[in-house]
Amino acid sequence: MSEPRFKLDLTRSVTRWDRRTLARRVVWASLVKPVFQMLPRPFGPLRVVILRMCGAKIGARCHLEPGIKILMPWNLEFGDDVAIGREVEFLNFAPVRIDSMTVVSQHSYLCTGTHDYTHPHFPLQFSPIAVGSECWIAAGAFVGPGVTIGEGAVIGARAVVTRDMPPWMVCAGNPCQPIKRREIKSLEELNEGSRLDTHTDQKRSREFAALP
Repeated sequence: MSEPRFKLDLTRSVTRWDRRTLARRVVWASLVKPVFQMLPRPFGPLRVVILRMCGAKIGARCHLEPGIKILMPWNLEFGDDVAIGREVEFLNFAPVRIDSMTVVSQHSYLCTGTHDYTHPHFPLQFSPIAVGSECWIAAGAFVGPGVTIGEGAVIGARAVVTRDMPPWMVCAGNPCQPIKRREIKSLEELNEGSRLDTHTDQKRSREFAALP
């Protein structure tokens, strides 16, 4: 029987890392990452300190939940007041930048790596991800290599983002696409609505009280 003939040769699909990167990955994966991931919720500030010590650029007042998975912390950059939910994963062969006042909810996956599936050696490729300020990436969303998410955008739960998303739009789906404008209400509007609701509830209470 003849040997099977393959179009791919995965034995040659090897990414060459420089020695410094290899050493950092070994130290992070074997010594630091297990401690980072097992720290309970109240130790969020310590998680920030650990990431900074490992080369990440983390702004002020950032909140990091337990269980966050990071491939290369030195490829992370957060602005101020960034919140990262439980079990968020950063497969960050390339840099991932998240600007200030942005929330990434639980189980989201930010992936900078892919493979050239047309090449016989199936080589690894990677491109950076950039997320603007005041964004929300909802639970379980996937953000792919080279994607830029515009300022103020909302990415819906379980969305699959494979191309850039515009600023101040609500986006969702697989593939993810813009759906509608994101409008931020003023505090005056919200307070006015609360007053109307309170007035209506009081009126209904008086009506019920007057019933025989």
